[in-house]
Amino acid sequence: MAINTTAYDTIKKELDVKKATLVAVSKTKPVEDIQALYDLGQRDFGENYVQELVEKEGMLPKDIRWHFIGHLQSNKVKYIAPFVHLIHGVDSFNLLKEINKQALKNNRVIDCLLQVHIAKEETKFGFDAHELNELHELHELKNILITGLMGMASFSDDTTLIRKEFHELKKTFAGKAQLQTENCKLKILSMGMSSDYKIALEEGSTMVRIGSLLFGERNYNH
Repeated sequence: MAINTTAYDTIKKELDVKKATLVAVSKTKPVEDIQALYDLGQRDFGENYVQELVEKEGMLPKDIRWHFIGHLQSNKVKYIAPFVHLIHGVDSFNLLKEINKQALKNNRVIDCLLQVHIAKEETKFGFDAHELNELHELHELKNILITGLMGMASFSDDTTLIRKEFHELKKTFAGKAQLQTENCKLKILSMGMSSDYKIALEEGSTMVRIGSLLFGERNYNH
C-alpha cells in the first residue's frame, strides 16, 4: 500500500480540531491508492486533470466527493459537470458562465470557489480584490453556487511571507461575507497544501489540499 496511514490519521486529527475539511490530492495516483484511503473513511479527493478525473470517477465508489483543483479550461467543463462536487480555482467570469451553462444542461447546481491571487509569482491565477468587487452579474447565474474563496501562497521557504499571504486572504474572505446572495454563500476558505497547511489552519483555513504527505511524491510515468 503506497498511502501513509500514519500521516493520514495525524492530519485528520489536526483538521478535526479546527473543523476543517481534508481534500486528498490524488492526481497521478492509481485508483488502488484512492480506494485504500477511501477504505479508511476519506471521501473528498482532488484531481487537476479533467481526463484523469473522468476516468477515476467511473472506476471508484459513487459517494466520493470529487474536487477539481487544477486550472480548468472552459471547453473541458462539460466532461466533469455531471458529477463534480466542487470546482476550486475559478479565476474568470467567463469560466463561471460556462460552468453555469453546463450545470443547467445537467439539471444541477455546481459549487465553486473563486480563486484569489495572493502569491508573488506571476504564474498563479486568480482574481485580485478589486476584480472580486466587480462581479456584479453573479446573480444572473442560477446554476452555480459560490461557496467560498481559495488561494495558493508563494512557493517559498519564507514562512513569514506565506503567513502574510494567508492572512490577507482571510481578511478578503471576511470582508466578502456581506456578499451573501442567492448564489453566493461564502463558507469555505480553501488554503494550505502539504508544505504549508499548518500555517493555513492557524490563519483560518477551513479546507486544505494535501497530496504528497498522504500518497508520497507525484508519479508522472503512468
